[in-house]
Amino acid sequence: METIVIPLSKTKIALRAGGSVLFVLLGYFLLTTVGAEKTGIWAAFVKGTGVACMLFFGATTVYAVKKMFDKNAGLIIDNQGITDNTHASSIGLIKWEDITEIRMAQVMSSRFLLIYMPNYTAILEKYTGIRRKIMEQNMKTYGTPVSITTDTLNCQLDDLVKLIGEKMTEAKKPKGTR
Repeated sequence: METIVIPLSKTKIALRAGGSVLFVLLGYFLLTTVGAEKTGIWAAFVKGTGVACMLFFGATTVYAVKKMFDKNAGLIIDNQGITDNTHASSIGLIKWEDITEIRMAQVMSSRFLLIYMPNYTAILEKYTGIRRKIMEQNMKTYGTPVSITTDTLNCQLDDLVKLIGEKMTEAKKPKGTR
């Protein structure tokens, strides 16, 4: 099987970073302008929203800037499996023999690929912090901790699903058959 390398899309990542910066500025505006003039529950809500925007989107800005300078491929598909480097909860190499099924899912306008495997608890045990929390939430929602998005890749999801399906079928064929 040939090795397929799908690069990260620096343009998509830069657009996400720009959007995150705008939300950081919105949070700052809410905190310093809208929430500063009033008191009470509404002002506390506005200030809290401003702080939450600044923290969350500040973190996503830092992550996006880090990803813009990431020299690693976004996704590598080879005879070992799929090596994922697409987002914060990526787990690296997912071996073909560990994959039982792939499915597409969609939440609002975001579409992504779900990868099912029987030994997901071993994967969860390897991680801590925010990565583990994201994976646990994926597990509760979709029945698998592993998802791949094309939001940071230089490809379309439909093409990726077709490609991975073909390569998985090829990799799981008994040796010596065509």
